[in-house]
Formats: sequence, structure tokens, C-alpha cells
Amino acid sequence: MASIPRQNLTHQLTHDLGIAIVSGEYPIGEGLPSEADLCVKYDVSRSSTREAVKMLSAKGLITSRPKQGIRVMPESQWNMFDIDVLHWILSSKPSLSLLKEFTQMRLALEPEAAALAAKSATAEQIEHLGIALQRMKDAELGLEDPLEADILFHANILCSSNNRFFIQMTGFTSTALKVSLRYTNQMKGVNGANVQDHAAIYNAIRMRQPELAKTGMVKIINELLVLIDSRL
Repeated sequence: MASIPRQNLTHQLTHDLGIAIVSGEYPIGEGLPSEADLCVKYDVSRSSTREAVKMLSAKGLITSRPKQGIRVMPESQWNMFDIDVLHWILSSKPSLSLLKEFTQMRLALEPEAAALAAKSATAEQIEHLGIALQRMKDAELGLEDPLEADILFHANILCSSNNRFFIQMTGFTSTALKVSLRYTNQMKGVNGANVQDHAAIYNAIRMRQPELAKTGMVKIINELLVLIDSRL
């Protein structure tokens, strides 16, 4: 039987400990087991454990100091833009307040990205955005996954902004949307997004109308905020 590479063991331990921390198994401000105890509990080597502790420290979840041990940091110190951290949080039954905060961030980001896309998107980028919209239409007929099509549309808008900072947000936003849209669609009692509203944004970008593109995106995201507020 082939042995599992140490790097894979390190990433698995990082994942397991990350999930345990964000789900509250190891409360904030309290200590984790020592590296030696973690080796025994998770059946991994000391070197893999040490590397996993370093990775979690870099993500802001824990701090590890001589004579003080390993302690869980306050949530305010967690790197929410780290895709692993975000995934762990969203996997452990996210709160409506967290979804609201993410949606508020989208409101500050995506309308401007849509306006920039209307100004600077290339013909190829507009074509890709149109393909994403068509996938949303196909999803209404059961030919595509509605969630994946919706996420693809919003990811394409960020990329079409041609702003390097917005483009860097694509992975983070897509990861969070996988959970956020699923929850809000359930609240609305629908399987997918309103294709007509997304088509209006696409047409505004295609026709180089930044204010219309921005207004259309504000409308979509504000509706989600109202929906979330109604459940809080």
C-alpha cells in the first residue's frame, strides 16, 4: 500500500484543524492541543503538524509561541479573503449576518465592476459574458446548473472590469457565492437568478452604458439585502 505524501497529510491536517476552529470545536481565546498531542490525535508526523500550524498561523486563525502554546485568535484576526478560511466558515453553516456582510461587500464592489466593464470590456470579454448569460437561460430549461451559471456571470463581470484588484477578487467572490446564492435562492423559493435582470446588465455593458450597468447590479444586490434583512 503506497504511503500518502507528507504534503497531502499537511494539507489534510490544515483542513481538519481549520474546520474544527471555525466550527467552535476549539473556542476563540483558548488553546489547541500541543503539537505532540496533535500528532497523536490526527496520526501525522511532527513535521507535518508543524507545517500545518504555520499555515493556520499565516491565515490568522491561530498563534503559536514558545511557552504559550497554540491559541485560537479572535475572528477579527482571521483572513476572510483567504479562500480556505472562507470555505471552512461557509461549510460550517454560515450565519445570516455573515451572508449579509458578504452581500454588503458585493454592493460596494460589483456595481463599480459592471460600470468599468461597460467602459473597458473587450469584444471577447463581452462574448464570454453573453455565453454565461445563455447558460443562465439554459438553466431555466434544466440544461445547465443554475448556480454555476449565475456565478460564472458575476465572475465574468469582475474579469471584464479589467481592474487588476477586482480580478483578484474573482476566486473569493465565486467561493462565497456558492453558498450565498444557494441560501438566498432557497429563501426566495427559486432555483436560479432572475435572468431578465442579468440580461439588462449584459445589454448595458454591451451597449457601453456604465450607469445602466451599475444601476442594474445595485438592483440585484439590494434585493438580496432586503431579503436577508427580512429573515434576521
